[in-house]
Amino acid sequence: MRVVLLGPPGSGKGTCSKIIGEIYGAPVITTGDMLRAAVAKATPLGVTAKGYMDRGELVPDDLVNGLVAKRFREPDAADGFVLDGYPRSPRQAEALERMLEASGKRLDHVLHVTLEDEVIIDRLSKRRSCPKCGAIFHLENKPPRMNGKCDTCSTALVQRDDDKPEVIRRRIEVYREKTRPVLDFYEKRGEIKTIRGDIDLKQLPAALRRVLGHD
Repeated sequence: MRVVLLGPPGSGKGTCSKIIGEIYGAPVITTGDMLRAAVAKATPLGVTAKGYMDRGELVPDDLVNGLVAKRFREPDAADGFVLDGYPRSPRQAEALERMLEASGKRLDHVLHVTLEDEVIIDRLSKRRSCPKCGAIFHLENKPPRMNGKCDTCSTALVQRDDDKPEVIRRRIEVYREKTRPVLDFYEKRGEIKTIRGDIDLKQLPAALRRVLGHD
């Protein structure tokens, strides 16, 4: 199973990706996580990417394409994957096509996760993360047991720069400007399927199976 998930930041792509990966036994490849790991390690790519990410802008295509191509060469991605956050531009979509064609493979599904802007801003602005172990919390949906501290390692939680309301709005604007052509790219091929990002978590696995035609 090879699936691409598209949608604005905070729409629920990550949750959908995780569930699809569990259902079909496919690794979830999240470019945002890979980029943040590179930033945390201060790799050359991470140093370059950090400035773009802090401003809520997309990291240049060539850097992301190289990151994805390298991940595809790992053994667990040989039989399938779930791509979260990639492709985000027509050039990335074209690069993905070339990567797959080179190995005689193709996408099975392109899933568009939709949600209103104000819901996204409210959702992301209440997210907190642990700078030490990477655990993610939400002030309403998944609050830490200890106020302001990580349940796992007791480190003080932080709000990521890209989870601040003004940056979230910019990220949504960039998404619309840059990623709409990607939706057009796949819509012309009749490959887009849509699901809302606020479906109840207990109902989401069944909804995903229906949308992907495997219920």
